[in-house]
Amino acid sequence: MWTIEGVHHTAIIVKDLDQSIYFYHDTLGLPFDREPSPWFEGPELARGVGVPGASLRQVCLRIGVDILELLEYGNPPDPNDTPPTQNQLGAMHLALRVDDVATTKRELEGKGVKFLSDVNVVDQGVLAGWRWVYLKDPDGITVELVEEAYSEPGKRPAGIAAYLASRPPQVSTSR
Repeated sequence: MWTIEGVHHTAIIVKDLDQSIYFYHDTLGLPFDREPSPWFEGPELARGVGVPGASLRQVCLRIGVDILELLEYGNPPDPNDTPPTQNQLGAMHLALRVDDVATTKRELEGKGVKFLSDVNVVDQGVLAGWRWVYLKDPDGITVELVEEAYSEPGKRPAGIAAYLASRPPQVSTSR
């Protein structure tokens, strides 16, 4: 039997690796896990990533014990200037846990970072205790800052059990 032990890394495709390093390393303060790679290319890479003629370079940064990998492709499709909106299939965002979201937001605003809203406060429901706010990286990719002011773990098992007991049947898909 196999076991998923955790998330190894999260990857984001970026337009310009160096500009993204300025944002994620210099502005957000994520330390390097290793130095940026040279350009990789070749038939093995193309097969491995499923992109004909792929060439890419990457860097790994640390988020606590986790890794954020930033990848720049040398052969992006055209047009390729706008990431999907948050409600599109395949869209994602990177959520960073912070100890004080309001203070973090103020400090990043002092560095010129723009936010989509004020800090959002949730005190009811499944996300009770969350304090969160969205911002965009240089490519328009959504980054979320999250503070968990408190949690209510005792309420979660009953809600999970209720969902599992009442969810719709699984639909078979063949692709």
